[in-house]
Amino acid sequence: MKYYNLKIAGLTRDLPIIKISDDLSIASFVVLGDCELITATAKELIKKIPDVDYFVTAEAKGIPLVHELCRLRQMPYYIVARKSIKSYMNGTITIDVNSITTQSKQILCLDGKDAELIKNKKIALIDDVISTGESLKALEKLVIKSGAEIICKAAILAEGDAALRKDIIYLEELPLFSTDK
Repeated sequence: MKYYNLKIAGLTRDLPIIKISDDLSIASFVVLGDCELITATAKELIKKIPDVDYFVTAEAKGIPLVHELCRLRQMPYYIVARKSIKSYMNGTITIDVNSITTQSKQILCLDGKDAELIKNKKIALIDDVISTGESLKALEKLVIKSGAEIICKAAILAEGDAALRKDIIYLEELPLFSTDK
């Protein structure tokens, strides 16, 4: 197996390069369970994020990051857009999404109580990696549909052409890889 050596926030991680299509491979960056990485990157990312009322992320890899960002800012609550409607949700708002790492169409949804909570509030959209931007775009539509104002969009990494974007905040670039045929 091939690896990409990522240096970020004073840490080093060897990311396995995974084939996701006939001509594209990615360095698999999985933050779930990596407390050291989340703590170090959140400490650096929080310096770049302006004051907001809430952090919003999509399920699931952004959750530990927004948790740590909230802890650093001493904010009591963050919002998670779920990938399916749960029985306990009421007044749900939904948006369709296609992601580079997902094989099929998904939905993102906000519980009505969370949508009401962020209405007319300043929001930072947070993700672990921004790549094609499709997941972020869906999250943005969902938050706007809820009546909130997006102040910034931030991630630990910008993958491929996302690193050229001027509308996102990130710590490091992550390259895309051609698949060996």
